[in-house]
Amino acid sequence: MVNHTSQHTNSSIIIRSSCSTNDTDDIKSQDGPFTWGESQQGLILSSYYWGYLISQIPAGRISEVFSAKWVMFSAVVINIICTLLTPVAAQIEPLLMFLRCVEGVGGGFSFPAMHSLLSKWAPVEERSTITTIVYAGAALGTVLSVLFSGFIYTWQSWEAVFYWMGSLPVIWCLLWAWLVEDDTTRQRYITEKERILIQKSLGDKDTSHKMQLPWKKICTSVPFLVIMITHFCNNCCWYVLLTELPKYMSQVLYFRMEENSLLSSLPYLTLWIFSLILGKCLDFGRSKKVISTTAARKISTLCASVVPAACLLAVTFVKCEHIAVVALMTIAVTAMGGMFSGVLANHIDIAPQYAGTLIGITNTFATIPGILIPIFVGEITHANQTTEQWSIIFYTIVGILAFEAVVYLTFGSGEEQSWIRSNETVMSTDNNTVDPELQKNQESKEITEL
Repeated sequence: MVNHTSQHTNSSIIIRSSCSTNDTDDIKSQDGPFTWGESQQGLILSSYYWGYLISQIPAGRISEVFSAKWVMFSAVVINIICTLLTPVAAQIEPLLMFLRCVEGVGGGFSFPAMHSLLSKWAPVEERSTITTIVYAGAALGTVLSVLFSGFIYTWQSWEAVFYWMGSLPVIWCLLWAWLVEDDTTRQRYITEKERILIQKSLGDKDTSHKMQLPWKKICTSVPFLVIMITHFCNNCCWYVLLTELPKYMSQVLYFRMEENSLLSSLPYLTLWIFSLILGKCLDFGRSKKVISTTAARKISTLCASVVPAACLLAVTFVKCEHIAVVALMTIAVTAMGGMFSGVLANHIDIAPQYAGTLIGITNTFATIPGILIPIFVGEITHANQTTEQWSIIFYTIVGILAFEAVVYLTFGSGEEQSWIRSNETVMSTDNNTVDPELQKNQESKEITEL
């Protein structure tokens, strides 16, 4: 959408990447109509996260108390409307930023709603696998949208990208309204055996989520605070790779639009495959008692922090070696798939009844990088799209990921916390109070028999 040639013409001093080649004239011919500078681009990109920031916690509580199904449905409908209106709104920059902010409000509904659904549908023994399958869909969606956006732009126009991407989710809305229910008791399309298996695994927690949240215990829980810090650090890297990688490929390495879309989407395909394999392997290890839930979460989180940090550090040394850069970026994004069976699944481990609210809290904190990263990158690379300036960005992210790895490895936990039962009373059929631990052990025996 941006006219880079006009920017370079109007700028008194422009420092070009040393990776520049003779083919850059072909890339200039793909300029868009808007003369947004790096700082303006950063604000426009980050405006989505302004709305994303404020909707997380309310969405989590609404999902738990009322209906996660319809909260998720609303998230997609809001994004459909805003995406279709984007080509018109783009003509007025403040209007575009407002629209993206509203889009962010809708997007902010999605994680809390999905976590709330997963807490009612994913059996404890298969939690890593199911959580990974669901959230790996985000990676697959990125593969398809980034890939086809480049081709749609090349064959049609930048406006067509928004019209296609805004129209296709309508099909999803119809399927979601028809097939999805908030819990097993309302679902018509599963067998009774499957319903019993899920209910026995999760236990009787139908009313606990409607009780008052133990805010003090949540805010002083070390495992929860560690999840929040880890989520924040992880997202610093995630947002650099998600929103800034295409810019790096285009403005520093000078890939053409169709090449850029293909290479930017490739890592998310490998991420999708890797995350599914990792999630399944971890659940297999847990089922065989080879590793604990805590160990599984730490393995996943280390994959999503140490490996990307090493790859970004290596990129600062290879500079303009295109094949090496693409390979390292692909490995970095692929390893980020560990967050699905790591920190993102961890909320359900420690407090399944409040998973929607907990992900809302941590994702609110973890959305701050989404606001700051585009602005930070824009300021660092303003009129100076060079490997040296990008190295500053990569060094910063490497330091953040190293801090994440140390904190989570030291203090992370995958065990259910005792404070979630502080307000919970479990009653037997004759109205006598039942010890939650005794009930849990009994249910485990019944699951084994099933």
